[in-house]
Amino acid sequence: MNSTDRVRAALQLEQPDRVPVLEFIIDDTVARALIPDIRDQSDFMDRMDMDGVGCGASFRVVCEHSDGTYVDEWGVTYRSGGVEAVAHPLRGPVSSIADARSFTPPDPDAPHRIEKLRDIVARYKGKRAICFHHRAAFMWSAYLTGLDNLLAALACEPDFAEYLMDKVLETNMQIVRNAIRAGAEVIVLGDDYAHNHGPLFSPAMFRRLILPRLARMVQMIRDEGALCVKHSDGNIYPLLDMIVSTGCHGLNPIEPVAGMDLATVKRLVGDRVCLVGNIDCGELLSHGGEEQVEEAVRQAVADAAAGGGFILSSSNSIHSSVNPGNFAAMLRAARKHGSYA
Repeated sequence: MNSTDRVRAALQLEQPDRVPVLEFIIDDTVARALIPDIRDQSDFMDRMDMDGVGCGASFRVVCEHSDGTYVDEWGVTYRSGGVEAVAHPLRGPVSSIADARSFTPPDPDAPHRIEKLRDIVARYKGKRAICFHHRAAFMWSAYLTGLDNLLAALACEPDFAEYLMDKVLETNMQIVRNAIRAGAEVIVLGDDYAHNHGPLFSPAMFRRLILPRLARMVQMIRDEGALCVKHSDGNIYPLLDMIVSTGCHGLNPIEPVAGMDLATVKRLVGDRVCLVGNIDCGELLSHGGEEQVEEAVRQAVADAAAGGGFILSSSNSIHSSVNPGNFAAMLRAARKHGSYA
């Protein structure tokens, strides 16, 4: 099998020749510590013989301020100078349903939106699985109005929350549709629904307000012929069956520090969804030893790989605090322990 076949088989609950290895975000400093002359993140993934390459959509900076903040095409303000690949917002432009009605999302069809993806497809299609990470409705709505404000609106002003999420969802569905038609094979939906101790909302609220919008995105991805991995940090046990019911092909990252046990999740839903995870990137990959990393990989394979339907990855991403040597050890261990032969 080549990498594309391997990832596709695992996400379709089949047993490939070995456990595939994917990461959706790798910090540039970690990557360059291992291969200094890389062209970009996908070049690093390819040269490290990982099974997928990918990127997200491009949203340009439209305004920079003297206080070190900048505004992107969503109208969201961020602070400059962060070391992580994914910036976190300071504030957004929407605070009421009137704001939501007047808000114009970025043009999903702008040529630069998936320009990087087109380059990756040209370089790696047929050799590596082409991944595109994006979101459905929840997290960009939270960026636009603030997470606390969105959660309050879900409870007290659902018309406002639903209007905003629907506007965001329509934009994001078109971006993802364009990405699939440009060659993306695996769509990773990165909306987070939980913290370490449980979901951000009750299961009833999730079922009523969040789940239908996630299901619409997943169904479109399936209709367009791509595979879908649903990512959510945190303890999602109360939401697990509902998330899997959308028809997503993969579940990521099954975060151990949030109490998500890989063997337990395999038992609960492993016959319905491929598990993508879950090597701890907080403590283990950042501060542990290489032998500990190898043992964690061996245990993850033992817990989840039987019969297929498992892809090895970190428990979130390869962020700037990850020890490059430990990341390399994780990849070596995956080759050593991941064979089905």
